[in-house]
Amino acid sequence: MSETPRPTTDARRTFFAARPAPGATVDLGVSIGGLRLLNPVMPASGCFGPALGRLIPVDELGAVVTKTVFGVPRGGNPAHRLTEIRAGMVNSVGIPSRGAAGYLAELHPHYRALGPPVIISVGAHRPNGYAPVVRDLGAAGDAYELNVSCPNLDRDGTDIGSDPDAIESAVAAVRLETDKPIIVKLPVLASSIAECAQSAQAAGADAVCVANSIPALPLEAYTRAPAIGNVIGGLSGPSIRPIVLRLVWLAARSVDIPVIACGGIETADDALDYFSVGASAVQVGTASFARPFAMVEIVRTLQQRCTDDRVAGIRDLIDLWRAQ
Repeated sequence: MSETPRPTTDARRTFFAARPAPGATVDLGVSIGGLRLLNPVMPASGCFGPALGRLIPVDELGAVVTKTVFGVPRGGNPAHRLTEIRAGMVNSVGIPSRGAAGYLAELHPHYRALGPPVIISVGAHRPNGYAPVVRDLGAAGDAYELNVSCPNLDRDGTDIGSDPDAIESAVAAVRLETDKPIIVKLPVLASSIAECAQSAQAAGADAVCVANSIPALPLEAYTRAPAIGNVIGGLSGPSIRPIVLRLVWLAARSVDIPVIACGGIETADDALDYFSVGASAVQVGTASFARPFAMVEIVRTLQQRCTDDRVAGIRDLIDLWRAQ
């Protein structure tokens, strides 16, 4: 993927100057467990870092989500790690991590300085691996997102999140380590997204995130060789949105806890589609690579839509649509 051009100084100044005036916005606040967010828009794990705070007004987001933290340092997958295809983007970064201690010492202060609540994404290779990481992180996170669904850690594309029993085991162990909200990030390729979400809820999760990228195998033109070093990667972008919309709809009908939607969200209309099928919040991933301002644009557009329709918030806006 080509490097995103850095916006000019004038463009950045214009964007920051366009910040809504105090008192001019509607209430877009949502709650995830006991965590209150200013609005329902946040980055997807792996698609955001503290450096973005120098480019966009991060304090306008509902929360920030860290890159996935493992218990011990680990490298990522071999190059190439990312490629564009007609259907979107396939990445096989492989979640490099500085480990829990490295994250706390080197990265967490920068995430915390951004202002919004910090949701720490936690990774492990086995169901019993998440609790020790959360224990090591202690009270650092305002919430913890258990990444049980990354499709590019292993070449066979398997993940803990497709097994309801494994989900329940992982969440139950983490619940014993923290009273902070627990979010479980579920995969696309699950035999029943409803059963996976129900297992997360039964074990004490406060929300589920639906979904991660889709396992994919991109090939180079002409040579037909794998386009990425790990062979298998995760497909993301607007092409997966109709697939994830269905999964969010199924999950929201099956549990009482909030569902956070993640999959191909580029605009406020995309977010509204997810809200209309039961999502309580959204995560923006691939869009931010090409348009770093995308998340803030979505927040501001949602505010303006509510103002234009003279409603108090997102749920009222959806109810208004359905009444027409």
